[in-house]
Amino acid sequence: MKHFLLVIGLLLLFGAEIVRVYFIMPFPGSQRSDTIGIAYFLNGYIAYIRIAAFLLIVFALYNSFRYWRKWQKGLLIFLILLYTGIFYLVNFKFLADKMFYQPRTKNLAPVTANKVSTDKLVVGVTINNESKAYPIEIIGYHHQVQDTVSGEAIIVTYCTVCRTGRIFSPFVNGKKESFRLVGMDHFNAMFEDATTKSWWQQATGIAIAGPLKGQSLKEIPSQQMRLSAWLRLNPNSLVLQPDPAFKKEYDELTGYDKGLVKSSLEKRDSGSWKFKSWILGIQQNHFSKAYDWNKLIAEKIIIDSLPQLPFILTVEPDSASFHAWNRTINNQVLGFMTDSKGLKDSNTGSVWNFDGLCIDGPLKGQHLLPVHVSQEFWHSWQTFHPGTLTGK
Repeated sequence: MKHFLLVIGLLLLFGAEIVRVYFIMPFPGSQRSDTIGIAYFLNGYIAYIRIAAFLLIVFALYNSFRYWRKWQKGLLIFLILLYTGIFYLVNFKFLADKMFYQPRTKNLAPVTANKVSTDKLVVGVTINNESKAYPIEIIGYHHQVQDTVSGEAIIVTYCTVCRTGRIFSPFVNGKKESFRLVGMDHFNAMFEDATTKSWWQQATGIAIAGPLKGQSLKEIPSQQMRLSAWLRLNPNSLVLQPDPAFKKEYDELTGYDKGLVKSSLEKRDSGSWKFKSWILGIQQNHFSKAYDWNKLIAEKIIIDSLPQLPFILTVEPDSASFHAWNRTINNQVLGFMTDSKGLKDSNTGSVWNFDGLCIDGPLKGQHLLPVHVSQEFWHSWQTFHPGTLTGK
């Protein structure tokens, strides 16, 4: 009986440590099942599980250990050492917040002092005429950068395994929260708030486990494009500079912008509609649709509509900076074609630039209203937008 309890205690001790990290980190097979409830339970009760396992082991050894043979005692000592090693690896090496850190030195520089190459992709945000840009190959390592724009607190997030950049307000139930990276679910980064310990999905801003399950963070509109395009739109923008303390970590993401990074989790599938193919996704109310990046690069513009939203998708000549605009002007839905200066609408022949501004023709001076569009891996959009349509 005591041998049975010893085995149960050891299995519980080892299993809880391993499974706890297995479910929230990208180990083979761990990210494809709906196991977030189990992971959250283990994370919250791991201390109690350890105590219970130790009590079972102590009880099993009481008054019997002295009768054990040398090989049995040696095996037990080996298992204790093995557990010590697993405990160290799990709690000090494999957990997300022990692998990825926020910047130690957060330096946002004006254009005159910027050291980031202008061909780098950025996630940009503008609030009350103040603009800031966050290079993806920097925030991709940190996963989150907490900042303020025009006095408004924001949290800039990025998941390189989903290729999802999102900016949120860090206020939860009226209180400004701090967040730590806790792991991932379905390959998407998860953050834990400091107060309720709820887990928040990076791609959607939705709490998927914990007391606040079902609540959402307020998303702040942002854009992704090359820094050169962002500075053309926002010449007074500040730009996040690399933190010298993390040069090695940034170097490991070299080539991520173009999908050429070495990591198999983050490298792009160059074909269309593969697991890690690039797509552009648009959501309007309860409708969502994904568009093949390769098709956009080939055709330069895609004209389509979702319910009550006629829009145009286009990419600039740099084949990296993309835009989506509502193509309704003065209650008239416009058609578009490419033009040497940018775009031309087929209704009036007016010419539009890549800032969404009409620069020539009957509609000169008019602005197209931006539509929120995301570039991400196909597996990410498909997972977090079930039932999505696809633009063939």
